[in-house]
Amino acid sequence: MAVDPLSVDQSLPAASGLGSPQDAQPTPSTAPPECCDQYLIFRLAGQDYGVDILRVQEIRAWEQPTRLPHAPAHVQGVINLRGAVVPILDLRTRFGLAEVERPGSPVVIVITTPAPQAAVTTGIVVDAVCEVCEINSGAIQPPPQLGSEIDADLVRGLCTVGGQLLILLDAEQLVSRVAQRTASAGERGDGSVVMEAV
Repeated sequence: MAVDPLSVDQSLPAASGLGSPQDAQPTPSTAPPECCDQYLIFRLAGQDYGVDILRVQEIRAWEQPTRLPHAPAHVQGVINLRGAVVPILDLRTRFGLAEVERPGSPVVIVITTPAPQAAVTTGIVVDAVCEVCEINSGAIQPPPQLGSEIDADLVRGLCTVGGQLLILLDAEQLVSRVAQRTASAGERGDGSVVMEAV
């Protein structure tokens, strides 16, 4: 017969010399708490991806970037973001995904990553932004080394959210192929950095 665990202590008399159940102190847990990080979830070609929310500067509506001569195919061009020239990367092309008609107007996620001299700001084009999700670090699994369409070094890990597989991207690795090409911020005078994908 099943016993309600909440009623067990109430049915047991206090043992002589051991004190009442109210005197007993719970044993502190020795397991370290799992760290939780927040990720911005976005959709690309029907698959959900996530990027560390701390790297997200803002989310912008689509605007046609200015194309750069001899730029790689996944670099759509640059935009002027409050005086800073920011490159726009097309993740569909970067990941080698099939070109299909987008379900709606694309969205640009502006991410900022640290660099030795100045922070690197880049925009990534996605199909849609879904939500912000909190994920335990213990629930993240390393990506398999199977030579998938996405370079393994771009993926921080995999996890399941709501029964759906979620691919967590490494923001630093995602833009690490984008090199700084201008003088220092002091020479620019506005703190902006112009970059070129390599």
